[in-house]
Amino acid sequence: MVKRVKKGARKAPRPPAPVQKALHYKVVELSNVDEGALERTLNEWVAHGWTFDGVQFAMRESSKRPSMAFVFFTKEGPALEEHAAAQPFRSESEADRHLRRLVLGPDAPEAASVAPVDAWTRLAQLAGEDE
Repeated sequence: MVKRVKKGARKAPRPPAPVQKALHYKVVELSNVDEGALERTLNEWVAHGWTFDGVQFAMRESSKRPSMAFVFFTKEGPALEEHAAAQPFRSESEADRHLRRLVLGPDAPEAASVAPVDAWTRLAQLAGEDE
């Protein structure tokens, strides 16, 4: 015996919730500005799915050739909340420990402890501005 289902009695499956999309940006800094470096950079990032957006040159007053170039790319991807979950940022304490490891070296016993000063004060000390 075959059971017949009335037309429209079945519920259609719900479509998945729309994913929030955002435009992400990538900036590539080139200190060696020549035809080959620009070409390699463009080909590399376009091959990874990024779209070329533009280039900005930094000039020296003493030269007609650019000293640096910043190449801009865009790519559509998940919104910031989803992107942040996929690539979390360091916490303030982890950033502080990382700064100490960089300044003192990874083997120093103090490298894992809390820094006595904040990062901006330490940068000023390293630059000699505290004297």
